[in-house]
Amino acid sequence: MKKVLILANHFITIYAFRRELVKELLEQKYVVYIALPKSDENKYFKDIGCEIIETPLDRRGTNPIADIKLLFQYISVIKDIKPDLVLTYTIKPNTYGGIAARICKVKTLHTVTGLGSVYIQDMWQKNIAIILNKIAFKNASKVVFLNEDNKAFYKEAGIISSFDNTLIVPGSGVNLKNFQYVEQPADQNIIFTFVGRVLKDKGIEEFLSVAKEVSKKNSRVKFQVVGFVDEEKYIELLRKYENEGIIKYLGKRNDIPDIMAKSSCIVLPSYGEGRGTVLQEGAAIGRPLITCNTYGCKDNVDEGYNGYLCNVADTQSLKNAIEKFILLPSEEKELMGKRSREKAEREFDRKIVIETYISEVKKIIEGKD
Repeated sequence: MKKVLILANHFITIYAFRRELVKELLEQKYVVYIALPKSDENKYFKDIGCEIIETPLDRRGTNPIADIKLLFQYISVIKDIKPDLVLTYTIKPNTYGGIAARICKVKTLHTVTGLGSVYIQDMWQKNIAIILNKIAFKNASKVVFLNEDNKAFYKEAGIISSFDNTLIVPGSGVNLKNFQYVEQPADQNIIFTFVGRVLKDKGIEEFLSVAKEVSKKNSRVKFQVVGFVDEEKYIELLRKYENEGIIKYLGKRNDIPDIMAKSSCIVLPSYGEGRGTVLQEGAAIGRPLITCNTYGCKDNVDEGYNGYLCNVADTQSLKNAIEKFILLPSEEKELMGKRSREKAEREFDRKIVIETYISEVKKIIEGKD
């Protein structure tokens, strides 16, 4: 039986976005190994038939010694398992897993799930990251991108060339059975919901600023934030805004479809996404979307058709979009939501993504690609 090794930075990145792919690989009789940090939740994948290899990894850490240790851990894992193919997701597994696979001369399929803070914020580590990624991606069997802009960025940075074997998929896709269409809530309140990790790059500061301004003028307009805090500096700010009645902070939740169904509009003013799974999930539920006119976000919105686009890191632009939505008649809000669902069925169905990956895995392992 052929062996596939998946490298990931956290349980949730596989469970939330790729568990159907893992199940399909098992159905196709592949032996599936998953290397990821220790967590009690990893038992889920063990129970469905995967082999779990606990691999310490600090997703946001910049300690070079820890990263070198991660590289050697990946080399050890690959030499021990001898997989037929290594699938990597997110920046550190892509980088250090790619280098390890290259050293061990194993076929790889990398997925660039987004640029990450190091590129978005032009951090000092950017040049180092580019060099390491060039090494990691040099002999990759396939590099998958979730949007054309990220692919263009990687080409411009010299990480890949125009001759590299690349592929575009529409993000992780959405399980349309789990995220079913629900009509706009009958409640007279208009609820804007931010769903995502609470950190600067997701546009949380702009969302909170608009909430503070708009909620003062209209008591029917409500704002809520859903997601775990990824930058501790926002813990106190969220608490302050909640105490003042500006927002409701719901924390990290597992009932996202229900929360979205009770919302009027899903807002993600992110500075850039791989493809914005949260937006695709909101579309599947039948919610209008407000997001930034940037890579991975804009792909989910047809301006004025199923939502609105605003400028990146621009509070006034976000406020304009939100106020434009508030003024829409209820039937227009409902129509926008129906259009979102249609777009999700047409473009975001997770089955499309899974079929593409399974096809590529087969071709790479069988030497047809």
